[in-house]
Amino acid sequence: MSGSHEHAISMEDQNEKKASDQTINDILEANERIAPDYERLKKSMAEVKNSMKDVKSAHDRAKKKPKIQRVPVVLKERKKFEKHYESPWIERKKFEKYYEPRWISIGPIHHGTSRLMLAEEKYKPKLVAKFIINCDLAIEALYNKIKSRIKDLKECFEEDVIKEYDDDFLSWMLFFDGCSTLQFISSYAQGELLEVFSIKTDQVAYAQQDLFLLENQIPFLVLKLLMECHKDAEELKNSVKMFIRYNVMTPKKYKKKLEIDIDTDSEPTHLLELLWLAMLEQPKKHHTNCAGKMLSFPLNKAIALFRFNRFKDFCRSKLPKEKEQGQQSFRSAQDLKTAGIDLKPSKSCSLKDVSFTSLCFAGKLRLPPMTVDDSTGSRFLNLIAYEMCPDNFRTNYEVTSYISFLDSLIDYPDDVKELRSAHILHNLLGCDKEVAQLFNEIGTDLVPNKAVYNEVILQVQSHYKSKWRTSMAEVFHEHFSSPWTMVAFLAAAVALGMSGIQTWYTVYSP
Repeated sequence: MSGSHEHAISMEDQNEKKASDQTINDILEANERIAPDYERLKKSMAEVKNSMKDVKSAHDRAKKKPKIQRVPVVLKERKKFEKHYESPWIERKKFEKYYEPRWISIGPIHHGTSRLMLAEEKYKPKLVAKFIINCDLAIEALYNKIKSRIKDLKECFEEDVIKEYDDDFLSWMLFFDGCSTLQFISSYAQGELLEVFSIKTDQVAYAQQDLFLLENQIPFLVLKLLMECHKDAEELKNSVKMFIRYNVMTPKKYKKKLEIDIDTDSEPTHLLELLWLAMLEQPKKHHTNCAGKMLSFPLNKAIALFRFNRFKDFCRSKLPKEKEQGQQSFRSAQDLKTAGIDLKPSKSCSLKDVSFTSLCFAGKLRLPPMTVDDSTGSRFLNLIAYEMCPDNFRTNYEVTSYISFLDSLIDYPDDVKELRSAHILHNLLGCDKEVAQLFNEIGTDLVPNKAVYNEVILQVQSHYKSKWRTSMAEVFHEHFSSPWTMVAFLAAAVALGMSGIQTWYTVYSP
């Protein structure tokens, strides 16, 4: 009897609770200021519950392609500063111009922009016409190749950037822009843009920059579908590879070594991602360890150096260990030089090819060689924007982290001079001051992944903090920086040694 009574009370309590919850629900929905947040919260709770039920690994999530979208607002609203090296930083302008096309629009985000209509109405139709002539299909059949896949292609975009377009028009836009993009790349490779289409050199340069803007992309699937219809599909693929290779910001001899693959099962999202992949190509293993370096020494010097390092490590192991600092204390390329750390170009142009080796009091920091010109700011900022897309789980912020690391080495024009003298930076922009300003501006307010270059930074930090190494480096720099002083020192040492031997022989000879 008591059990049924308790059950009745429990049911009564539950009904009262439901009534109370419903009353609160009505209150929240009726309040104009609370209602929008309340609805968003309920929607978010449903999404989170579904994602918790969905047992997908981080590896599976990383396979998902980031959608084509607008540049994150936080990047567009960053302030651009001009550094006056004898006064504080002053505001100069914002970064929007680096993300907006200057000559040609590709895709839905900047479609119909009035200042881009010259290319839209005059040059695009000619490029598209030439592409279609070189295909085995008519206009209608080529268009239908895109239209038949429009459902898949729409999945490549954020919903807000295509909501204004119906499927037919979006299909036409992607068909038209895909054909013009591929023909531009093909004609660029064949050197016929001026002769056939009357596209001048400055317009070609603008178009190149425009094709690597985050907001000016179309799915790579569009290009792939259209390339399959071309009479010489393999040559067209090679033209795309060449175009990517050419736009990697590095000296010509390094571009030749790049391997661009566009036939993999995991195709890139768009051209910008293909460029990003090329710049992060896994570097081939180089023998950069201490043992490898010592092979260039005569054997007796190598043995002496090995013994010295073993003795030094033994002595250091007996000393109290210093606490490891969380921040790097070296500030610039000039600081590294003073500490006896030489800057050298890496064997490849991959941004992953960063290494440090230490031999006695000398250190060697290798960085990928880079060409700096008018396109560098736009190119890097859009690669960084791609990495910062909220749905991009394919990246570890490698480009962002490298630019932050390089920015930490550049404070003043003399730092650029050191990097230029080491053949790491190839300055086609102007004076060293402009290059210093460029990297200081690009590197402002970035959030790098510290793990990417953490090992190298710790190695440099350890070398930089070593007092005996920096002291020896300073002595060497002050007294033996010239080869003639080194020759004079060796000659004096040899003369002193010979004199000692002669004295010993005179005293102890029978």
